[in-house]
Amino acid sequence: MYPDERYHIWGKDQIDQGAIDQMDNAMRLPVSVAGALMPDAHVGYGLPIGGVLATEGVVIPYAVGVDIACRMRLTIFPVKPHILGQKPDQFKKALQEKTLFGAGKDYKDKDRQYHPVLDDKGWNATWLLRSLKEKARAQLGTSGSGNHFVEWGAFELHKGEELDDLKPGEYLALLSHSGSRGIGYTVANHYSQAAKDSHPELDSTLHHLAWLSLDNEWGQEYWTGMEMAGKFAAACHEVIHERLAKATGLKPAYTVENHHNFAWQEEIDGKPFVVHRKGATPAGAGVMGIIPGSMGDAGYLVRGKGNVQALNSASHGAGRLMGRKQALSSITKTMRDSYLKERHVTLMGGDLDESPQAYKPIEQVIAAQLDLVDLVGKFTPRIVKMAGR
Repeated sequence: MYPDERYHIWGKDQIDQGAIDQMDNAMRLPVSVAGALMPDAHVGYGLPIGGVLATEGVVIPYAVGVDIACRMRLTIFPVKPHILGQKPDQFKKALQEKTLFGAGKDYKDKDRQYHPVLDDKGWNATWLLRSLKEKARAQLGTSGSGNHFVEWGAFELHKGEELDDLKPGEYLALLSHSGSRGIGYTVANHYSQAAKDSHPELDSTLHHLAWLSLDNEWGQEYWTGMEMAGKFAAACHEVIHERLAKATGLKPAYTVENHHNFAWQEEIDGKPFVVHRKGATPAGAGVMGIIPGSMGDAGYLVRGKGNVQALNSASHGAGRLMGRKQALSSITKTMRDSYLKERHVTLMGGDLDESPQAYKPIEQVIAAQLDLVDLVGKFTPRIVKMAGR
């Protein structure tokens, strides 16, 4: 029996009680209509990471999160992955010189990148977005800290699958994970506070889940800011992939991307809802998505099955097995590096709290959601770049 008949849990045996308690609390909101909990779920702020929540006519900024529109982007190149072993220095140099990681990191003057998103009229929609445009110019093409990464690896397209002109087999691929940087963070915090101020009646277990009506100015402003942050996050990935392809002299054959930490206006069973996916991947029927593992483990290209009980969603990754403090106190550099060496992974940067041992086994997480997605292909990391030393 599920804690609340309005939501279902996938991979319950892999989810800590704290995340389930948070989902139970979210379902207590008077605006909550339905929900789902993905197998990578773990404790977050307000809504658990891996939580999906449907509401009617309102949006909850903290059910989206502070890293609005955090995204995955996969580019597949029509060459075999053994090129990484033939020219490792070239690919490492490209990552070192053409990416920038870390909280608050930005490009200075002549190193700044350009993308048409900078000319989007959406930056003029609100005073807050106008104030963020210069930050957007500086942070375009950068990645954050924590679990954000850019990595070269081998992609195996499974038998029976085709991606444009690509046939089943092994290819070189580039995978990235990052979000909207300072843009999304500022939008999230500003409107989360507005939502809290609007609902002083909520107790301490629910105040992070205060909502804004889409019928009023605050809700409309947040939605505009969220969508602009989404466009910016997508542009960052596009710039990163274009720069790395150019640096290595490669031409892409196929690209796919998806985002999480977002709210969508969707119909479920013919009714319109606002669907929040905090650390969950859209998985409507036929929708392509990427579910990564850790820095040392495989990820998967998937095709959604459109499971309505899951609100057309799937996990957004393996999910944390340990909190950051626990990981730092229990995983040594030797343990992490041995794990990576066994799997032939070269790490550039990366802090110990992002060690593979800090994450749930990706194969178990995938196995718990085979009624949500079909597996199209498998990505295995080889050269990983992250923030940190």
